Amino acid sequence: MWRDFTCVDDLVEGIRLLIDAVPVRPAPGAGVPEGDSLSKDAPYRIVNIGNSDKVKLLDFVDAIEEVLGKKAVRNYLPMQKGDVPATWADASLLKTLTGYSPKTDIRDGMRRFVAWYRDYYGK
Repeated sequence: MWRDFTCVDDLVEGIRLLIDAVPVRPAPGAGVPEGDSLSKDAPYRIVNIGNSDKVKLLDFVDAIEEVLGKKAVRNYLPMQKGDVPATWADASLLKTLTGYSPKTDIRDGMRRFVAWYRDYYGK
């Protein structure tokens, strides 16, 4: 199983930068550039914010174990109905619009998340 894990700090930075990338409705008869989700009818677009990289789900669990200093109880199940073996974001439009690409790796992101969680919840 592979997933794209994105650090909250990277999401916030992507959103912050997109605030200045205001969509402009295309001129009548003008097309939308290839790869852009800009609506031809209204000034909006959909932009993926992600690392654009896939991480093994077990590497994610390993990162949690490493940061917490505890082993997880792993209960392996068969593939669940409707699930997919791999999924990750294509954040190329974010890069085109803002010059930014999220890049926090899973281990650093997990360390930062656990530090925040312990600080916030006092644990």
